[in-house]
Amino acid sequence: MNDSDQQQSPSFNQEIVSTFKLALPVVLGEIGWMAMGVADTILVSELGPAAIGASGIGGSVYFTFAVFGMGLFLGLDTLVSQSHGAGRHDESRQWLRTGVFLAVLLTPFLTILFALVLQTVDYWGLTPEVLPMARSYMKVVLWSTGPLLVYSALRRYLQSIGRVRPVMIVLLSANLLNIAFNWILVYGHLGSPAFGVSGSAAATVISRIYLAVGLAWIVWSIDPTIFPSKWYRSIFRNDLVKLVRLGFPAASQITMEVGIFSLASTLIGRMAPVSLAAHQIVLNITSLTFMIPLGIASAAAVRVGHAVGANKLTSAARAGWAAIALTNLVMISLAASFVLIPATLVDLFTADHEIIRQGVRLLAIAAVFQIFDGLQAVTTGSLRGLGDTRTPAICNLVAHWLIGMPVGVYLAFEMQMEVRGIWVGLSTGLIVTGIVLLFVWSRKSRQNQTIQS
Repeated sequence: MNDSDQQQSPSFNQEIVSTFKLALPVVLGEIGWMAMGVADTILVSELGPAAIGASGIGGSVYFTFAVFGMGLFLGLDTLVSQSHGAGRHDESRQWLRTGVFLAVLLTPFLTILFALVLQTVDYWGLTPEVLPMARSYMKVVLWSTGPLLVYSALRRYLQSIGRVRPVMIVLLSANLLNIAFNWILVYGHLGSPAFGVSGSAAATVISRIYLAVGLAWIVWSIDPTIFPSKWYRSIFRNDLVKLVRLGFPAASQITMEVGIFSLASTLIGRMAPVSLAAHQIVLNITSLTFMIPLGIASAAAVRVGHAVGANKLTSAARAGWAAIALTNLVMISLAASFVLIPATLVDLFTADHEIIRQGVRLLAIAAVFQIFDGLQAVTTGSLRGLGDTRTPAICNLVAHWLIGMPVGVYLAFEMQMEVRGIWVGLSTGLIVTGIVLLFVWSRKSRQNQTIQS
């Protein structure tokens, strides 16, 4: 470590505090994002297990496609945070404009692609109770693609320059909007027809439009000149290529991770609606808790990226390890809650005794992988701050698709474990991913410290 780095670098404890302060509003924002899906599940639960499963499958399958587009903007975490850390603020603003331009280009492509996928829904093997509702949900939620991509680009920029509190506020207020429109459209209040599951999808579309408009207003209020007249003419092809090259592995990684859970939902959709409902509820619970390490991971990407941009490689390593320590503490606590109060957690979603019974058994499996799920998230964020988005993508491909899912399918259908078998497979993939990525981060951070010294 050189003298200037040592004098200006915070201690490990100070780094944990700084990471926590940056991560807290991001975590609350992530929880706000995931809470929309949780609210959808709770608000359609009165329609029965099939409705819970249909909205879950519809949302997860759509999100598998949308998240690829959203994942491309993860490259902004590296590009904007490193530019910002180096004091090149004009450059970071140019990366935002490039991201928004890419969102506009992607929207028709992903919309048409998902519309084509919808034509195959009859061949997914879903039960007759679930199939029509899942189809109707996906036909509506498809129209949220454009707002979702624009929101993603704006959000990555704001988080990368450290303006995380406005993102949190917009996300939390979007939840209130989502709940209100769910209440109106699902059950037919205030003179609206009762649209059922498709009404929940419409509420999601409205909320995502609000997210995009809200963040656009915040960016404009920070700097009204950031999008000058005919700003799109300032976009360079090389910048687009650089963003896609950096974002593509990150997009692939997150798509493979989300996709494995989407595939799991589709496979469980062949089982009894009660099993699908239990799966969807536990998936909502674990997805909600996962927002905490995901938020810390975003903070880690920013802290590491800023340090790299300022050429403080030892500080970058310390920032990553602080985020890992903070994540482990949180995930151990969450795993304990899954073991100690599982019925209480599932009971928040439904009063059906059979769904609760199966949900409790799934939460016991979920408790096993909590620490590893947190590890794979926060190490992915730390590596993204270094500019490495390729390693997590490769690791997710191997661990989830070549190890975890085959294990899950074998246990579910050959060993007759059904939904529990799928969850054991998901757990296996997450454990392998967490261990491998921790090893990779350890090696790379040690190499960086050697370079700095």
